[in-house]
Amino acid sequence: MARNLFYRAANIVQLSRFTFLVGSKSLCTQIPAEPLTVRQQNNGIRSITLNNPKKRNALSLSMLESLRGNILADIDDLRVIVISAKGPVFSSGHDLKELTSAQGRDYHFKVFQACSEVMTLIQDIPVPVIAMVNGVATAAGCQLVASCDIAVVTEKSTFATPGVNVGLFCSTPAVAIGRAVPKKVAMEMLFTGSPISAQDALMHGLVSKVVPEERLEEETLAIARRVCQASRPVVALGKATFHRQMAQGRDAAYAIASRVMVDNLALRDGQEGIRAFIEKRKPVWTNKAEKAQDE
Repeated sequence: MARNLFYRAANIVQLSRFTFLVGSKSLCTQIPAEPLTVRQQNNGIRSITLNNPKKRNALSLSMLESLRGNILADIDDLRVIVISAKGPVFSSGHDLKELTSAQGRDYHFKVFQACSEVMTLIQDIPVPVIAMVNGVATAAGCQLVASCDIAVVTEKSTFATPGVNVGLFCSTPAVAIGRAVPKKVAMEMLFTGSPISAQDALMHGLVSKVVPEERLEEETLAIARRVCQASRPVVALGKATFHRQMAQGRDAAYAIASRVMVDNLALRDGQEGIRAFIEKRKPVWTNKAEKAQDE
């Protein structure tokens, strides 16, 4: 009888061990969480998709860090970036759960610093950045659209800065939006939180083009491919100069732009473009920031 009890106990231990192993295996084989942003690249065109539709593609600290990493990754062959989003909301802005007092002041600084770095990175990176919007863009999501060099949106897209309605004025989104639309339009958006339509956004300069939903990707990629036909260093120089001179007064802006025009002419691709025009042929770009050799 003692022997039978021993075997029964051994069987129970083995069964328990098997159950534990099976349970552990099931835990280990859980489906991993989807990335917050998805990056793909083809022929110099990088597509970055905000990929958290369940949370309305909120620009949480993790989302901002993921977006920053995908913008900066392997830029050697990069010619243009397209930022889009999965789901009906392009981005609802910051994750308000990260902005409660429980998170603390230092964490709040970290969130807004990360956001500011991403927005300035979009303008500082030496390739055009295009927003491809099909839905709602609010608060920091609207800031993201305003920070991009070009924005192609669908007719159903809307834009708003509703922070004032939840007790948090959209001061950081106002930096980008106030530089994209007239002052009084920006102030109405900021004071009321009321959304504006895609057509109003186009009229005021917040977006570049409004297209039917079924043509959004086609129209956006057409612009991206057109950018890829130009010389990479010439586009980079032009983008940097545009943003730099816009922060200056008129006379200083002309002084900066004039010097850059001379620098542009000193590039090998600058001279190649002029020769190709004179010779009535297509230019052959080096796509390298090389100086032209005096002939």
